[in-house]
Amino acid sequence: MAKPIRIGLLNDMADQAPGPGDLEPWLQLAIDDVTAAGRLDRPVEWVKAYGLGLPGGTAAAVEHAFAELAAQDVLMIVGPAIGDNALVATPLAERYRLPTLNWAGAERGRGDYMFHLQVGSHEDESLVIARHLHALGCRRIAVIYDRSPIGTRHFRYLQEEAELLGLRISGAATLSPLAEVAEAEVAELLAAQPDGFVYLGLGISALAPARALTASSWQGPRIMNTAGIRGMDPAFAAIIDGWRYIDMYSDSNRTLAAIRARRGLPVEESLSLAKGHDIGRLVAEGLARAGELTREGVKHGLEQIKWLPAAEGHDGTLLGFGLQDRGALHGRYLVIRQWLSGRSVEVMED
Repeated sequence: MAKPIRIGLLNDMADQAPGPGDLEPWLQLAIDDVTAAGRLDRPVEWVKAYGLGLPGGTAAAVEHAFAELAAQDVLMIVGPAIGDNALVATPLAERYRLPTLNWAGAERGRGDYMFHLQVGSHEDESLVIARHLHALGCRRIAVIYDRSPIGTRHFRYLQEEAELLGLRISGAATLSPLAEVAEAEVAELLAAQPDGFVYLGLGISALAPARALTASSWQGPRIMNTAGIRGMDPAFAAIIDGWRYIDMYSDSNRTLAAIRARRGLPVEESLSLAKGHDIGRLVAEGLARAGELTREGVKHGLEQIKWLPAAEGHDGTLLGFGLQDRGALHGRYLVIRQWLSGRSVEVMED
C-alpha cells in the first residue's frame, strides 16, 4: 500500500490538544469525496502542531509549531486561523517553500507559498461596514478598535471608505485586545453625539464596549466586524444582542443549503459547515490536481483550482486561486447579519 500523504494542521488557538478550531473532520470529508471519485490514490495522514499565538499567546509559539510541521515532511500546512499569526507564518511558508493555506482575515497573509481562504477581511469588512452605515442614514460614527494589527488595519480602511462616502468619524478610541472594561472610552465617544457605533477587532474585547453601550441606553445602530461570529456562544450573543456584524454565510446560498441537506446538519451549524466545507474542498482539490506529490506539485495543484461554488458568502461566490491570485473567495463573500434574541438573522440589503 502506498504511503500516506502527510498534511500539517497548525492550530494557533491552543497550546495543546484538544483545542478549538479542529478542522480534521471537515478535511477528511473532502478527502473522502475525491478518493471515492478515483482522483486520489492514497490516504492522507493529518499531522498536528499546537502553538498558542497572538493576542493571548506569542508569535514564537506559531513559529515553533510551523517549524515542527515542516520537519515532519508534510506536503502542505493548513492554518493559522488568526490574522496576526497569519502574518507571522507567511514568511515561514516562503522560507520553507511549503504551500500553506491560512483561514484568517489578513490580506497581507499571502505570498508565493501562502494561500488564503478569507474568513473575514481586515480590508473588505470595513468597506462593507462603512457603506452599510451610510445606507442606513448615518453621517457621524464612533469607532472603538483593538490596538493590534487586526484592529488598526480595520480602522485604516474604515477611515478611507468613510472619507469617500462623506461619513464623518466623530471619535475613535482604542482598547487592549484583551480589555474587559470600556466605560470611559464609550462615554467619551458618545459625548460627540454619533449616529452610528462601530467595534473593530478580534472580538475578545468586544464585550466591554457592548456592555458599556447597553448601560448608556444609546439607541443608534451598532455594528462590528467578524468578531460578531463569537455570538455562536449564547452568552456572547446575549451581550451583543441587537448588534449587526459581518459573517461568512448567507441563508440564500444554494451550495450551502445543498451540503447542509446532504450532511443532515441543522441551520445553526451553517457557519462551521460553510467554512469547513470550503477549506476542505481547497485542500482536497489541491492534492487531487497536483501533478506530482511534492511541495511544488501541491502548490501548482492549488493554483489550478478555478470557479468552484463556495458554501461561504452570498449565492454565487466562487472558490479558486491562480498564478498571481492567493485569495480563495471571489464575489460577495461577506454577509451582514444581526444577533436578535440569541439568533443570527441575515440583514437584507438593497
